[in-house]
Amino acid sequence: MMITPERILYEDNHVIVVNKLPSELTQGDKTGDQTLPDAIKIYLKEKYQKPGNVFLGVVHRLDRPTSGALVFARTSKALERLNAQFRDKETNKVYWAIVSQKPSKNQGELIQYLKKNESQNKSYVVAEGTPGAKKAILHYQLIGSSERYFLLEIKLETGRHHQIRCQLAHMGCIIKGDLKYGDKRSNPDGSICLHARTLDFQHPTSKETISVLAPLPDLGIWNAFAAFSAPASSKK
Repeated sequence: MMITPERILYEDNHVIVVNKLPSELTQGDKTGDQTLPDAIKIYLKEKYQKPGNVFLGVVHRLDRPTSGALVFARTSKALERLNAQFRDKETNKVYWAIVSQKPSKNQGELIQYLKKNESQNKSYVVAEGTPGAKKAILHYQLIGSSERYFLLEIKLETGRHHQIRCQLAHMGCIIKGDLKYGDKRSNPDGSICLHARTLDFQHPTSKETISVLAPLPDLGIWNAFAAFSAPASSKK
């Protein structure tokens, strides 16, 4: 795994934001594959010729087959402050998803209760009051379409396990390539068509608003929607 300069969406002494590629791990798992944080540490060590270990704090995560903007802290103080922002939902995250079924409404809000099945590493929509269930809220908007597929913009109010994947599948809008949630065919690279498109957060020391836009994966299906240079919510 190589971190090239074009994948860096923002970088300074406190923060680095990287465009995660599909298949990259945010944290280690049983596969033992190299993680994205490990690769970033190598990049920083070589770029700045740092002796010894390089500090890098994981602020939030994306599922392995998902792509897009991912923030890491370069100092412990930045990690603490960024963790608080994400925990207190003070950031603004917008996702794009390609689905093969058009939603019944062009925009809407999904409010459900999700429960994670640990052995399957999968979440299910369950009845309110089910032991272990957590409330999940997201907003979606149809922002593009092709002959066979539809592009949805998604904003989360909660951050549950596999929330977007599970809630969209329950609505009948399975994300392209997502075999775990019911799609019939995988993408050639093993990805799913879910991308963390934009991210706004407050810089941990300067307090200025940092806004990043993650380029779409270089995959044919995404290229069909390349004309949408920014999320609909940010267009005027």
